[in-house]
Amino acid sequence: MTQANPKTLFNVRVHSITDLAEDIRAFELVDPKGGDLAAFTAGAHIDIHIDDGLVRQFSLCNSPRERHRYEIAVLNEPDGRGGSLALHEKVSEGDILTVSEPRNHFRLVDDAVRHLLLAGGIGVTPMMAMMETLETVGADYVIHYCTRTPLNTAFMDRLIPLAEQGKVFFHHDGGDPSQGLDIDATLDNPRAGTHLYYCGPPGFMSAAASAAVDHWPEGTAHFEYFTPPEEDRDEPLENKPFQVKIVSSGDIFDIPADETIIEVLRGAGLTIDTSCEDGYCATCMTRYLEGEPEHRDAVLDDEDRAEFVLICCARSRTPVLVLDL
Repeated sequence: MTQANPKTLFNVRVHSITDLAEDIRAFELVDPKGGDLAAFTAGAHIDIHIDDGLVRQFSLCNSPRERHRYEIAVLNEPDGRGGSLALHEKVSEGDILTVSEPRNHFRLVDDAVRHLLLAGGIGVTPMMAMMETLETVGADYVIHYCTRTPLNTAFMDRLIPLAEQGKVFFHHDGGDPSQGLDIDATLDNPRAGTHLYYCGPPGFMSAAASAAVDHWPEGTAHFEYFTPPEEDRDEPLENKPFQVKIVSSGDIFDIPADETIIEVLRGAGLTIDTSCEDGYCATCMTRYLEGEPEHRDAVLDDEDRAEFVLICCARSRTPVLVLDL
């Protein structure tokens, strides 16, 4: 059996578990031998391998300067895909977990004059590390943090001092988005040199994406999904058959219209790490060497798409797509 798209995995120990807000817990992860962990940058996430073969992504929300630990915050979602529930109910302090090295598809732009952050619910997690970095370098930024109530608002102890400085604004809608932040009005007149970052639940993301398309210059809006984006196409995309060639073996596989690349490769005995299989987590990101992918993900930017493809959802515009596997 071939291992496809391998990643560096290592063990961490759960040093502490802390309740941050209603149904939100922080998990502090450290090296079992007391050493430093792999470096990361603000906006990065790690894969956590959970029992029963689950692999889920969680953003790192501590300062990137802290090499001795990773901190993640997890919202317990009983109706989710099982990862958050498993962490809340099965993981205890002292447990050993297997994680991946951090990867980042939600980076801060170094030369931005100003940074505008919009967080919806647990979408605040990558932005906690962003704020740590922005504070360190003395950058100009503001964050609007949207939650249902103060009881659902995580990291209050870290954010209240910043709110008193006019850098953090809380918005509580009581479950009615119309009573919360007016996203369109907030984004309707971007200042020159400002970059926008947004992360949150599907409705929040849809509103931010719509406003950003209408008002923000190309390349200044950045986002990360943690649940599948809402489908806004009038008609579904047509799936056509194509072939995939594996460069290491020379094997060629037929990808029929009703199967994904991952489904076919798994059926042939390849082991491929995946999580969402909806094109928003990048666990299955793979380099391609020839051909033209039809990208259908919500993660990769234009630079990434020139080199990589998410094989859980992408198709091919050319008869053959050659993968670096």
